[in-house]
Amino acid sequence: MGIFPGIFAYLSYNRIMDTPLFGIPNSEMVIVLGILVGFGLLEAMAGYAQRTERSGHDWMMELGSFMLLSVVTKPLLFATTLFLCQTLFPAGNGIFSGWPLVAGVAVFLLVDDFFQYWYHRFAHEYEWLWKLHRSHHQAEEMGFFVSYRNAALYYFLMPNVWWIGVFTFLGGAKAVAIGLILKQAVIISSHSTLTWDSFFYRRPWLSPVMTLLERIFITPAFHHAHHAQTKLDGIGDPNNNFGNMFSFWDQLFGTAVYTRQFPSAYGLVNDPKEPWTAQMLYPIVAADNPRSELARSFEKVSTANAVPQEVHLEKGQAYLWCACGKSQSQPFCDGSHHGSKFKPVRFEARRTGPVRLCNCKLTKSSPFCDDSHIDFVP
Repeated sequence: MGIFPGIFAYLSYNRIMDTPLFGIPNSEMVIVLGILVGFGLLEAMAGYAQRTERSGHDWMMELGSFMLLSVVTKPLLFATTLFLCQTLFPAGNGIFSGWPLVAGVAVFLLVDDFFQYWYHRFAHEYEWLWKLHRSHHQAEEMGFFVSYRNAALYYFLMPNVWWIGVFTFLGGAKAVAIGLILKQAVIISSHSTLTWDSFFYRRPWLSPVMTLLERIFITPAFHHAHHAQTKLDGIGDPNNNFGNMFSFWDQLFGTAVYTRQFPSAYGLVNDPKEPWTAQMLYPIVAADNPRSELARSFEKVSTANAVPQEVHLEKGQAYLWCACGKSQSQPFCDGSHHGSKFKPVRFEARRTGPVRLCNCKLTKSSPFCDDSHIDFVP
């Protein structure tokens, strides 16, 4: 997710700080914009502009989300948070202003990223929040602007956006400004097509350096895996790697997957490709396509049943078995688990021939039937 605080928010920082950051007015805004422009130019020089197959809806979604977030959402929430803090907790104004700057930056970033990890994870585990986040995963190509691709309401509800205002009120304006610059560099680089970590992966003697870096910070390979279409290729895993800046939250909470490779495909399975207006403004604007999760009438229905399904498998080929019971391609996954805590089961066929796969989703030997369907209740 992008973390550009907004033009008006930055002006507010300069009013709150005793002296401008680095002694230069609005220097933090210039640095953040410089990071964006720099990655844009580097991607263009690497030939991305010639290779991209982005549609007009993709560009409108990403540019529109960037502008809305920068000029409206974050400035508005920043001002609202300062007002609420001053009204409800006036004694807290500036209480952390005496802290060393390094300590302030560390506290701001750790709290910010902890909030973001869980908010991002919940966006994959709860259907109502997934609908606000799914546009982020509709991108079939990576690129620095993908980091801003979410529904507008998603950012209004994001706790670390409010945290920017809270910590500024408490006296951490400079720490916030520096923290946002550091986050910008990590987040933009992890979404970019410029996979700088590949340099380390190709050189075994640098492996210890990369091991240290990737156990602390989000790398392109780590985050690209999260944007994979499925985990069928054994590299991607869209239901893990939720970290924003630091990878140790994923390690701590059991969602870290390291492959040091990049997925073969990005985006969503069976993507109905809604117009950018529905992606950005849902639930105010809904999709017309009844197959879309953003349609008013859309509802996921159970397709599980008590009859195991016999399928023909090819030895050595990988498959994804549906665990949520709502796939329209039973017994295989079609992405219907997004917005739930279910995850598909990846397996490789050990032999060629017919196999009975579980359709009731009660098996203790997933993906294979173990006759648990005798207890199935539709």
